[in-house]
Amino acid sequence: MATVECPGRVKQSAAMSSRPHPEPRSAYRHFRPIQTRWADNDAYGHVNNVVYYAWFDTAVNGYLIEAGALDIHAGATIGLVIETRCNYFASLAFPQQVEAGLRVAHLGRSSVRYEVGLFAHDAPEAAAAGHFIHVYVDRHTRRPVELPQALRAALQPLIVTA
Repeated sequence: MATVECPGRVKQSAAMSSRPHPEPRSAYRHFRPIQTRWADNDAYGHVNNVVYYAWFDTAVNGYLIEAGALDIHAGATIGLVIETRCNYFASLAFPQQVEAGLRVAHLGRSSVRYEVGLFAHDAPEAAAAGHFIHVYVDRHTRRPVELPQALRAALQPLIVTA
């Protein structure tokens, strides 16, 4: 594999430095509408980058709650975010409607990699796309636990294969 020289940095493979591209709606298994708010816009007139991460949480946790796989108040198992990333392809701004596409790229023993695409209403390609990884832990001990069966069942329809 070819490497790319970056002065003052560790060598990267060419594959690691390839630029991400927006994906179409068909790459995602479930969609959730999200209404932008006036406060989401920043001084530059578009949604601030931190808001995108809140939308990722909304898409994933909303799905899990509606599927009966997550009880945020009293459930024995909770998901802690250990990794997150977002790539931006086009601006979103209030008062646009946004649709969050959701899929599961990896379902492990105690962890899940969720991938989310954020689309302007009816846009064919994502304006932003990213992922986060939840490690599921016991609410009280904060030690990793095996994914509960209800969670696995709720996530099965969202799994995509490479």
